[in-house]
Amino acid sequence: MDPVRNPYAPGAGQRPPELAGRDRQLDAFDIVLERIARGRPERSVMLTGLRGVGKTVLLNQLRSAARSRGWGTGKLEARPDQGLRRPLSSALHMAVRALAVEHRNPEQVDDFLGILKAFALRATADKSMRERWNPGIDVPALSGRADSGDIEIDLVELLLEAAQLARDAGVGIALFIDELQDLGPADISAICGACHELSQDAAPLIVVGAGLPHLPAVLSASKSYSERLFSYHRIDRLDRAAADHALIAPAEREGVTYDEDALAALYRKADGYPYFVQAYGKATWDTAARDPISARDVELAAPAAEEELAVGFFGSRYERATPAEREYMRAMADLSGDDGPVSTAAVARELDRKPASLSPARDGLIKKGLIYSAERGTIGFTVPHFGRYLRGVQ
Repeated sequence: MDPVRNPYAPGAGQRPPELAGRDRQLDAFDIVLERIARGRPERSVMLTGLRGVGKTVLLNQLRSAARSRGWGTGKLEARPDQGLRRPLSSALHMAVRALAVEHRNPEQVDDFLGILKAFALRATADKSMRERWNPGIDVPALSGRADSGDIEIDLVELLLEAAQLARDAGVGIALFIDELQDLGPADISAICGACHELSQDAAPLIVVGAGLPHLPAVLSASKSYSERLFSYHRIDRLDRAAADHALIAPAEREGVTYDEDALAALYRKADGYPYFVQAYGKATWDTAARDPISARDVELAAPAAEEELAVGFFGSRYERATPAEREYMRAMADLSGDDGPVSTAAVARELDRKPASLSPARDGLIKKGLIYSAERGTIGFTVPHFGRYLRGVQ
């Protein structure tokens, strides 16, 4: 097949040519948007799942749905080494700029931007540094609102003010936060507290977060009511029909088909994970000599797809680990034939070490986003098939 016409797109957060298997989440979000538009109370939304299942892609699609209704939207990606104030200020600034064009009271918009600027400036503790740093908001900072220095108090006040601005404009605001589990405890607590207030007020502002499978536990550890505060959606691998559709629809637009054995072989290889579906689909397309694409094409292409995954998807993560962390992950891989979660006690026995002595390696891997605490006393890989990759690494 002509590689220039290859329709598949494996990439971090890159929208596939056919977003298959996510209709339930998209439909649920449309209901959330419509209820908020009618003044009904609604919960903010949390998407959870392993890496490679398409959380970021879905997050972007939900953002597009909000934009299509005229909502103001902003997006940020949480990082372990960064507080919430500055990136959230930038995201909210983006959302409000979208509303400002149609807002009937420019002075009200400027007043809010003054509050937002004061909130952003509190990210810097030193007063002289605050005076030199400019968050890109061209109005004077207003004191007395969202600038106490306590992130939980300030975020509640800020988002309630933003919600009022949206309400007066007759639309809503949606803030999208990727990698939410990487926020610090104080920032997580602030998000939960603010979402609680917004829900009680039936405010036209929601937070849509995405994170690893342990995100619900992170939120629950911060606020016990978070289990009821958010609408949780677990994003998992695609079933056979959805995976087939993700391959067939883009190919048909290029006048190419698959035979049934090829689709079955691709599903076995990719195991339904959207990133893998794209990776194997791309390699198979480039390998196939004629239409229809056959199971033999899949087998011939598999080594190229696996090499790319080994370097870009698995290898880059493995290289980030220290020798002690790699030893820990290898023990996990040896214990988990199906790559599911394993007990920390079993890892300690496998390495003939005391569990406490392995805490630094385990904590380091969690901070690097390579493993997660699945349930009490268990850990799992954040990347699907990572154990299988490690068992193949000499």
